[in-house]
Amino acid sequence: MRCPYCKHPDSRVVDSREAEDGLLIRRRRSCQECGKRFTTVEESVMAVVKRSGVTEPFSRAKVAAGVRKACQGRPVNDDALAVLAQQVEDEIRSRGIAEIPSNEVGLAILGPLRELDEVAYLRFASVYRSFESIEDFAAEIDALRHAQDTAERTEDEITTPA
Repeated sequence: MRCPYCKHPDSRVVDSREAEDGLLIRRRRSCQECGKRFTTVEESVMAVVKRSGVTEPFSRAKVAAGVRKACQGRPVNDDALAVLAQQVEDEIRSRGIAEIPSNEVGLAILGPLRELDEVAYLRFASVYRSFESIEDFAAEIDALRHAQDTAERTEDEITTPA
């Protein structure tokens, strides 16, 4: 690492610490030439590969902004969107790959958004999955109803004594 003071190309790591739940590593360094100390921050970069083939760094803010459009007029606050974006990032990072296709990011958004707000989920899914007819909406609504009925039956089985 080049010293920011004297530009000497070599420095020694004095101390390393994890930050932000292990997503960052802060390193305290000492220049071998001038002796001054400085801090560097290392962060693993997860890239999103767009349909055009262009890559860009993953951005929680971009996920939240995209979902915010689907949530317009819905009772969803910015804190809930931040939590959703964090869930999406955690799910994607858990896969352990450095580059992820943009459509995989969209799929990772659908699950948490469905739990957050079903109307916003339908809005997002209609754009993401390119719904072309009312039948596409009806099929997705039927799937939501089926999932809700299944969850209610499971909950009843858990709470009802035998």
